[in-house]
Amino acid sequence: MTTPVQPALDGSIPEQRKTQTQQRTEDYETWLEIVWPRFIAAAATGRTFTCYEIADLHNLPAPPNPQAHWGRLMTLLKDEGYVRTAGWACTNRPTAHHSGVRTWKGTAAARRAAA
Repeated sequence: MTTPVQPALDGSIPEQRKTQTQQRTEDYETWLEIVWPRFIAAAATGRTFTCYEIADLHNLPAPPNPQAHWGRLMTLLKDEGYVRTAGWACTNRPTAHHSGVRTWKGTAAARRAAA
């Protein structure tokens, strides 16, 4: 589904600005190398966060399959002991209409990994 573009007052169609978050990495392993350190650093802070907050804060690229790979990333981080589930919150992702999303909190292992 594409987002409709609002024409300018003179009738011209402006070029769509493409942010890094809108860009997609072509292979999963490359994407994982880019985003992994950012999520480890977020976990090391000990604060509660959502996946989108970290991606938006650091302008991280989207994975090849966004519907599956963001969740897989968080599962890997949890399995490695870097994060634990902290609860639920309403997302601030503009396209999600304040849907409920899982929140995460870093562990002591994440603080050690960042040190």
